Amino acid sequence: MKKLSFLILLLISSLTSAQEILTLEECYDLAEGNYPLASQLSLLEEKTARELEVIHKDYLPNIGLNAKVTYQSDVIEIPMDFGGQNIEAVDKDQYRATVDVEQLIFNGGKITARKDLKEVELLSQQQEVKVNLYQIKKRINQYYFGILQFREKMALLDSKKEALSERIQELESRVKYGTAIPASENVLYAERLNIEQQQDEVESRHQSALQSLSAYIAIPIDTSTILELPEQERYLEADGTRPETLLYNLKQEELDQHQSLLSKSLYPNIYGFAQGGYGKPGYNMLDNSFDDFYMVGVKLNWNVFDWGKVKEQKKSLEISKNLIDIERENFNFNNRVELEEAQMKINKIQNMLEKDKEIIALRERIVETTQSQLTHGVITPSEYLTEFNKLYEAKIDQQLHKIDLQMAKADYKVIKGNTEK
Repeated sequence: MKKLSFLILLLISSLTSAQEILTLEECYDLAEGNYPLASQLSLLEEKTARELEVIHKDYLPNIGLNAKVTYQSDVIEIPMDFGGQNIEAVDKDQYRATVDVEQLIFNGGKITARKDLKEVELLSQQQEVKVNLYQIKKRINQYYFGILQFREKMALLDSKKEALSERIQELESRVKYGTAIPASENVLYAERLNIEQQQDEVESRHQSALQSLSAYIAIPIDTSTILELPEQERYLEADGTRPETLLYNLKQEELDQHQSLLSKSLYPNIYGFAQGGYGKPGYNMLDNSFDDFYMVGVKLNWNVFDWGKVKEQKKSLEISKNLIDIERENFNFNNRVELEEAQMKINKIQNMLEKDKEIIALRERIVETTQSQLTHGVITPSEYLTEFNKLYEAKIDQQLHKIDLQMAKADYKVIKGNTEK
């Protein structure tokens, strides 16, 4: 419902404005909902519903229609004379048609156990899909924050180009009035062309990232789409649960249900049955004529000795539980290591940002000095350009580090299992 509302909102906004706003959380939801693997969730549910319906039908009576015609080489004869009356021998050709009905009365809860197992299997299979879908979040982080970085770099390159153009105009004026050496502005011309090349490269990568993100979220986005930079100050304190944790719990529950079903397999099965038919002879084998007949009763099926098969199967399931415990411990270990590495990366970027402030402040003072020196002809354009480029490299690094920090926090939350605001 959340995804549908968001799509409707996008549709309305596209009619009223050329700009659309996307958040990281919305991209997560859209990517998970539109990724091809997501369709497995509903298919698994439909498949299980049909399997449960088949299991439920075991409660219904079994009805069978049987018919046979036989001719046998010999029949029962009674070679005795009862006061001059002979008992007629049964004909060698015999005919029989019956309707047999069998109704389950008791089976120790096997049907219920099978249904419970199917339902847990469904949850486990769906959770496996969700685990795979969860991995998409890291890719979304990569494209989402990559787009933000390309846009920041483009903005700074524009600013750099504008500032350089001002220096070019000043130098051209000085050359015109003879206070600067002719052709000295060529160095700045070449650098402006270099900036334009960088802009073309960044724009190409920007468009590629837009196309990749658009493919994952299944809606068109372009340069007019606004991507909000998430501020994730609570990334460390927020609780989280990885989908893998629930998957391991469901696998354990699945094995528990298998054990329950095995235990119930030792219980007897009790059926009520009825048979009705028509044939020659009927149940009276001495009556050599067509007759109808019927029988009703109760029967018991009980495998009282299974040679220890159920016991061995339960031991096998216990081993499977131990294997799942090991998988869980291995995942938790790797997850802790990933979190530690992610936290170290966050700390490193935060330290870099502190240094960025100092570096930019120093570079700005240096550029002010060199700009004055260039104006008065003390230094060459090449010398000015060296310091000018260092300043903008520092500014670009700072902006990229700011986005890197938020991306690192977003990755931390994904690793921890908390991708909510």
